[in-house]
Amino acid sequence: MVAHRSTCLRRQVGSIIVLEKRILTTGYNGAPAGLEHCANKGCLREQKKVPPGERHELCRGLHAEQNAIIQAALHGIPIKGGVLYGTHFPCIVCAKMLVNSGISQVVVFQDYPDQFSREVLQEAGTNVRVLGNCAK
Repeated sequence: MVAHRSTCLRRQVGSIIVLEKRILTTGYNGAPAGLEHCANKGCLREQKKVPPGERHELCRGLHAEQNAIIQAALHGIPIKGGVLYGTHFPCIVCAKMLVNSGISQVVVFQDYPDQFSREVLQEAGTNVRVLGNCAK
């Protein structure tokens, strides 16, 4: 349901962070608060034909995982030991943020073409569960 709030033109992604069976934060991909949405401004990644999983800096939006972590920081909510549930496997940028924020488990439903993120999560000892069509 959180992904439906996404303002991204390419992919609707949602994430929630849960600790002790309580939802702590939610996040979806889209432009930073107060900035124009991609629907109004256009998608630079589409214009430049950037494939998924590459050149993350060429996007005005934040990823769902990033927004969920930022919401926790903004409101002073500790998420260490939490579980991130997401619609898609996290990219490498999000994987590194999840590791450093202390997320203990990542549960996803759909694939995302970023093998390096899988390697980083594995090396960090983050438990990953795949419930959909993700490559293992």
